[in-house]
Amino acid sequence: MHRSIVSPLRLSAPLAAAAIAMAIGAPLSGCAVQARVAVPLPVVAVGVEVTASEPPPPLPVYVQPPLPEPGYLWTPGYWGYAGGGYFWVPGTWVQPPRVGVLWTPGYWGFAGGVYGFHAGYWGPHVGFYGGVNYGFGYVGVGYAGGRWANGGFAYNSAVTNVNVNIVHNTYQQTVVNNTTINNTTVNNASYNGGPHGVSAAPTPQEQVAARETHVPPTQVQAQHVQEAVRNPALAASANGGHPAVAATARPGVFSGPGVVGARGSEAMAATAKPAAPAPAIAHAAAPAHAAAPPPAPPAASAAQLASAKTAPPKRRPAAKAAAAKKPANRKPEDKKV
Repeated sequence: MHRSIVSPLRLSAPLAAAAIAMAIGAPLSGCAVQARVAVPLPVVAVGVEVTASEPPPPLPVYVQPPLPEPGYLWTPGYWGYAGGGYFWVPGTWVQPPRVGVLWTPGYWGFAGGVYGFHAGYWGPHVGFYGGVNYGFGYVGVGYAGGRWANGGFAYNSAVTNVNVNIVHNTYQQTVVNNTTINNTTVNNASYNGGPHGVSAAPTPQEQVAARETHVPPTQVQAQHVQEAVRNPALAASANGGHPAVAATARPGVFSGPGVVGARGSEAMAATAKPAAPAPAIAHAAAPAHAAAPPPAPPAASAAQLASAKTAPPKRRPAAKAAAAKKPANRKPEDKKV
């Protein structure tokens, strides 16, 4: 598995030397993790699922759908990659695999001239997710949207969309959403490293979290990603980085209540509509074919009009009968006295 990750990177000579040094130093230290921490590049390469030569688009701006029911945890949206292009995986509320675990979002990292995606996972603490500011409590380090307490999950209503009249296990704590991390402007950058990415390194706490026992995404989360792959409107090439389905209240549900679009998705939809005038023009030019078959009805109606002028009306006999019953006009002197 390690070879399948490193070989596509095509390491340069200095980097290859560093990798060899790491491989030699690992047996001496007795811990491969320690060797990887000492060399920055292998740290980024660990856990890479897929690589791309182009950077992912910036993160879209959207509002968080309301919490569907207590016990669900928020997982932010991100750009996935498949079929040679990026697609948006909507943020959604999901049920954790067990009590006490938190979600560490996946992130894109630049290393060795390529962009690699590090998959998210469940664990007792939130680990490193590239310093990417996903919002709604994921400000680049840790998670401020809620916490486990007394066997249940309490939600920070200052940064999560919860109805406090229905969900009572809440608290309010102001989160300082800094625009810089490690003196680097974050904005809506969607990846770590590179010329325009977030410059952040794992904190000591995040390094500890990386060595803890992790639980992979649940089956429902995997199905959510598959639904996003099959939705052509979520491709970055189709939505221009502004997906109409930016977040959902429940995983895999991309229509109906609880679905929110990204800011600017309406403008993208409006500009996409004029792309189909050609079929409309073709249909408008075709009425000549539709009018050609019915020449017979006009001829028949003309014959009917001609016969209507010569033939007596069908209700004529009834009129004669009524006229026969009607007494003839009499002169005043004919009236009986």
